[in-house]
Amino acid sequence: MRIRYPFLTLIWLLVFLFQTNPASAQKAPNASGLQVQELVYKTIDTVQLKLKIYSPEGAGKSKSLPAIVFFFGGGWSSGSMDQFEEQAKHFAGRGMVAVLADYRVAKRHNTSPFVAVNDAKSAIRYVRANSRKLNIDPNRIAASGGSAGGHLAAAADLTQLDEPKEDKSISSRPNVLVLFNPVFDNGPDGYGYERVKERYQEISPMHNIRKGTAPTLVLLGTKDHLIPVKTAQLYKQKLEAVGTRCDLILYEDQPHGFFNYTKKDKEYYQKTLQAADDFLTSLGYLKPQKVK
Repeated sequence: MRIRYPFLTLIWLLVFLFQTNPASAQKAPNASGLQVQELVYKTIDTVQLKLKIYSPEGAGKSKSLPAIVFFFGGGWSSGSMDQFEEQAKHFAGRGMVAVLADYRVAKRHNTSPFVAVNDAKSAIRYVRANSRKLNIDPNRIAASGGSAGGHLAAAADLTQLDEPKEDKSISSRPNVLVLFNPVFDNGPDGYGYERVKERYQEISPMHNIRKGTAPTLVLLGTKDHLIPVKTAQLYKQKLEAVGTRCDLILYEDQPHGFFNYTKKDKEYYQKTLQAADDFLTSLGYLKPQKVK
């Protein structure tokens, strides 16, 4: 069959391929005026792990911006990368590049917590390696997360669980940590020991604290049934002993996951968001502004 308009056919083919390739996704404004894009940061066999990136309006026309990468919770077994979507929108609106990261979990991929840490480190390394394209300052990358996601953020800074084939000349360590009721201790008396067992010292943030650990904010409810207050207090003491700033804010009578955004009750979402905003402001990542 003869094609009468080969040039137009080629153009339509290129448009189709571009639109269906996640790694080539253009930034598109959402309802809040933020630029949003999804990129594949890692492929393992048939699994593609994505980043959802929120950038301030006009990003790319100014100097490089600080970034914050969020990891969802779910005991390394489940969870959704959209858990911190509202926090991401807030910080993008404040002038940061906010990133929601997917990673492999047991229920979807039959993987271990060690693999989840591998992915978290890969995500941060990808953001840093592509900082110019993403308009990010590679020396101002914060990592954040809740519960197991908080563990991943801390473990990305403190552990050596890198993928063997990755370029280790590019650091996977965040510059700042904002942790929502995080898993600190994977030891015999901590959370998740039954999953990691005798390898706990490889993966437990509590057992890998050293000089140069990123400045850390910890937000925790006093009635958290998974993360005892005394564990958070010990973590703070150990960080300060090696010269690292650690701000611990306790929220009276609040349970695990109290910080999550819900349409019915935003009180503790807003309180913890303000605390995170204040912490990042104190480090020069943001300009002072009250959370609405």
